[in-house]
Amino acid sequence: MAEPVILSAVIKIGVALGSEALNQASSRLQKFSTQLTELQGSMGRIRRELRLMHGFLCRVDVRNRKNLTYAIWVQELRMLAHGIEDMVDDYLHLVGHNHDSGWGTYLKKRFKRPNVLLSLNRIASLVKEVEVNLVHMFKAKDRWVSTPSPGNSTDSSYIVETSQQLVSISSSLNEDDLVGVDKNREQLEQLLAGDDLERSVIALHGMGGLGKTALAANVYNKEKEKFECHAWVSISQTYSTKDVLKCLITELYKGGNSTPGNMDHMNTADLQDKLKTFLEGKKYLIVLDDVWAPEAVTDLFGALVQNQEKSRVLVTTRIDGVANHALQDRRITLEALSKDDSWELLCKMGFSRDTNHKCPIELIESAQEIVTKCKGIPLAIVAVARLLFVRDKTREEFKRICDQLEWELVNNPSMEHVRNILYLSFMYLPTHLKSCLLYCSLFPEDYLFKRKKLARLWTAEGFIEERGASTLEEVAEGYMNELVHRNMLQLVERNSFGRIRRLKMHDILRELALDLCQNDSFGVIYDEQKCGGSLEKDGRRLAVHKIAKDIGQSVPNIHQLRSIIALDTSMSSFTLLPLLYEKSRYMTVLELSGLSIEKIPDAIGDLFNLRHLGLRDSKVKMLPKSVEKLSNLLTLDLHDSGVHELPSGIVKLKKLRHLFAQKLNDPSGRVLWSLSGVTIRKGLGNLTNLHTLQALEVQDESIKELGELRQMRSLRLLNVKRIHCERLCESLVQMHFLSTLEVNASDGNEVLRLNALPSNLQKLSLRGKLVDEALEESPFFHALGQNLYWLGLDFSRLIEDPLPSLSQLTNLTELFFTEAYIGKQLVFRKAWFPNLKTLQLMDLPRLERLEIEEGAMEALNKLFLVNLNSMTDIPSGIELLLTLHYVCFYEITLDFLTLLRQCSRIGGMRFWHSLRD
Repeated sequence: MAEPVILSAVIKIGVALGSEALNQASSRLQKFSTQLTELQGSMGRIRRELRLMHGFLCRVDVRNRKNLTYAIWVQELRMLAHGIEDMVDDYLHLVGHNHDSGWGTYLKKRFKRPNVLLSLNRIASLVKEVEVNLVHMFKAKDRWVSTPSPGNSTDSSYIVETSQQLVSISSSLNEDDLVGVDKNREQLEQLLAGDDLERSVIALHGMGGLGKTALAANVYNKEKEKFECHAWVSISQTYSTKDVLKCLITELYKGGNSTPGNMDHMNTADLQDKLKTFLEGKKYLIVLDDVWAPEAVTDLFGALVQNQEKSRVLVTTRIDGVANHALQDRRITLEALSKDDSWELLCKMGFSRDTNHKCPIELIESAQEIVTKCKGIPLAIVAVARLLFVRDKTREEFKRICDQLEWELVNNPSMEHVRNILYLSFMYLPTHLKSCLLYCSLFPEDYLFKRKKLARLWTAEGFIEERGASTLEEVAEGYMNELVHRNMLQLVERNSFGRIRRLKMHDILRELALDLCQNDSFGVIYDEQKCGGSLEKDGRRLAVHKIAKDIGQSVPNIHQLRSIIALDTSMSSFTLLPLLYEKSRYMTVLELSGLSIEKIPDAIGDLFNLRHLGLRDSKVKMLPKSVEKLSNLLTLDLHDSGVHELPSGIVKLKKLRHLFAQKLNDPSGRVLWSLSGVTIRKGLGNLTNLHTLQALEVQDESIKELGELRQMRSLRLLNVKRIHCERLCESLVQMHFLSTLEVNASDGNEVLRLNALPSNLQKLSLRGKLVDEALEESPFFHALGQNLYWLGLDFSRLIEDPLPSLSQLTNLTELFFTEAYIGKQLVFRKAWFPNLKTLQLMDLPRLERLEIEEGAMEALNKLFLVNLNSMTDIPSGIELLLTLHYVCFYEITLDFLTLLRQCSRIGGMRFWHSLRD
């Protein structure tokens, strides 16, 4: 599999030939225009060849998975693509650096400044060599690699044939072989037998291996005779509409009608008409199994007549977009089996010869650990159970299987159908998603990915292509949604306004992807417990999971490394770092968050290709001046590190998109000065590509330059004074893309007079005294827009009840008050805050009554009441609170807690409380 690498090289050359690089080359290398023009022409030709190769690989890669000669050819092609990437990086560095001040930052300072012409000629020579090698690769393919002819639909790949065999196996399963499907089976039977006269579409949806086909076949075999005609057809990724129509007609005519004999001579339109004529007026049941593309269903629906005979179309799919052809109440999403159902299935299949299918007592512990590793996927459980069935029933043998289950999954021939059905999901991914998914496999099992950080890493790695006016981060989020919709990544949590917050990768899918990842030199992991202290394979990326000693000498081909992701925060040092500066000149990502690193060497400036530097939660106290040379840096993460002041040269990093430099001083957030940030005295306005700035200690000079940061999306400002507010508002309204804003006053007496705010704000946090007058009279309130979903008011000390004014923010989903109100009563009316899901009231010491009208805030599922010591009344809408996911009470009085306990209507809810003396 080389298409992700080829695509990466195509993207990189596209950058080199883009307008920015061309302009830089023209201005900085104008003395060598002839050589430059010839070099750019050669790179353009290479890019065209690579695009053609990419298209070829996408078409034949799956079909040649078992072809050893093809695998060798692809390996050579992959190595060539890696070399192209390195070469283009050298070129971009050459044209992007100011040679008048001495370029060659990647060379050691003891060397003299190299001659620009010599460097240009060296790169040109490499480009010519690449062109020759590409021609040779094409000739070698024609001589040695046999590939399927294009358009030959009968030449199915090995993996597709095997997955179709699985359909046959699933269809023949007895009802006793199915475990944990009773609820879904009952729902499916009800949908098939429903009273709706119109033809309806039903979808069985879920990741590969969950038993969609088995469940559909079980119900189909029982229910099909209740329909006048029925048909089952499997749709592969390489489906042909004409072939599917022929198959449907053949199946439907089996009931006694003679199949039309001239179908081979019919075109698609004729076949559609034939099918329509046959189905008209009939109650039919058609199953479209394993559908991969929404257009496959669309292409067939024209022939499946919409009659009034209670006809049904059942679709099984892994793709969310396909399942959307069914109405929401006709979609059945299969989930992984529960722990109990997984155990039952393992015992039923693995101990079928034993009495009552029981696992021997001495094997239970190992068998339970084995079934846990299957993560509830029936396909995997059945395969492992069959493996256990033929092995010796001894404790030693079961422990051996448990310890090497990952190896068995990847290498054991008896588990090949498991690999194939899951590989199929990966192989048919678009190339731009393959790299993203492989990258996720480098992280540990059950690792929770945060949307924003994963988007930054994908962007730094070069996986994300520009799409119209969308930012790279927005495109990356689209990739995540697509992977979730394809059931390749699992959605764990959305934020309150519907966007992905956290996701993870299924463990079994991760093991298979990691095998591809390591075999294709995409990346490797280092785990002391698994690899024994050495790496057998090399890769462009290294993820360190567990380390007990120095691995500097254990990393083969360290010069090829482009990314380091250190995930073992317990390591006392990271001595690999100096070697990286010396030998890994193309380093792109250094993710070292959580490590006990205290100093970053000045040599970091030699890493001219670095795009991501993560030092979050590290002990680094100062950045070297040389960071100003990191002209390609996109993300600098110093969150909760020891860095309090940035080098003045930081403003030279004009490509910088994300700067995190805040420190959390008080995790409770219950003091005004819980955060500290950094200062940028001069030149802040140069960072025009900044999307994120957290957190800036505002000064008179920096406040003047804020208005230049017009690409800003997320901004956190500290130490804001009243005299800054007018100029601050002038700057903020120029940030048309700003969605998240936090403003912290310099002290409790400063008033934040913000009379103008960007209309696109989605999250707003104001920490400090807000207004002297009532909120509805403040220009601040009228500056808020209807896009606001999240609002935090802290230390505002409002005298009048703010809720009547804030209730006009009808899209608000989260509301936080910390010492925001010094009145005695808060009332939530029925028509207010219809979308509010989270409410937190903290440190309102004078509050005596909290009233929630019945029917108010029906969407609310999280309520936090913290330090409400004056409250003597139970909320009048307490029956509403019964529907909450949880309610938290902290630091409340004994009298109030007693009242709560006496109220029977809140029984069954969970409480956390901390009584104060």
